[in-house]
Amino acid sequence: MTAMTLPRIALPRIPLLDRLAIPAAALFLLIALVGPWLAPHDPYQVDLSQALQAPGPGHWLGTDAAGRDILSRLLAGARTTVLSSIVVVVFAAVVGIVVAALAAIGGRWADEILMRVCDIFLSIPGMILALGIAAALGPSLRSTIIALVVALWPPFARLVRAVLRETMASTYVESARVMGVPARRLMARHVLPNSLDSLYVQAALDVSGVIVLMSGLSFLGVGAQPPSADWGAMVADGREFVTTAWWVATVPGIAITLTAVVFGLFGDALRSKLDPTLGDA
Repeated sequence: MTAMTLPRIALPRIPLLDRLAIPAAALFLLIALVGPWLAPHDPYQVDLSQALQAPGPGHWLGTDAAGRDILSRLLAGARTTVLSSIVVVVFAAVVGIVVAALAAIGGRWADEILMRVCDIFLSIPGMILALGIAAALGPSLRSTIIALVVALWPPFARLVRAVLRETMASTYVESARVMGVPARRLMARHVLPNSLDSLYVQAALDVSGVIVLMSGLSFLGVGAQPPSADWGAMVADGREFVTTAWWVATVPGIAITLTAVVFGLFGDALRSKLDPTLGDA
């Protein structure tokens, strides 16, 4: 059981996709960083005279019900959606590493207590936990980030703890212990640096799922609030126009899907490079 079952799209292992995944992910990250400066229009400027304009010259992806240019809002929203998802994964991974390290060096009782805390979080459906925390803190992007970090750290802690236990059983660690190296120094300088390859892979894979989950929370109204150009909120804004102005909801929906696929492929490519058990599969 996991605290957060992250949505992933199962794709066949194709070497060409692995080679393209890293530059594609770098391109999407670059767009997220500089997107607001690439926007052809002000993403927040309301012009009701241009409301629900179909894609065409001047507004290549159309406009929404407030007359705002959808392409500009996509570029501005890339920073909110993509970078916030990366922040969530980084913070969740850091919390997981700290908990796992404390469990590894703290002795049997520390390990039992910390892992039982993990079990408590793992027993609660992740989406319900994240939704409840975000709603309790008040709808905002910050609340969504905190909620997802709380829901995501236990799987990271479990993963790192398992790897740390394997590493600490190795010969060089036992030799260091015999030589009297303090446990904290041993963990910080030797065990952790040699145990994080699996974490990097898991973190890269989780970015894809967090993008979908963060967009979902925004769609439900507990994420980034108007007038923020969040992709999930843009899909929610276009629900009532699906039959009359399909582009309002469809375009940001495609952006969410494409970005999630690209980062999922990036995670698979990273796993194929770092996981020796996969070989050339």
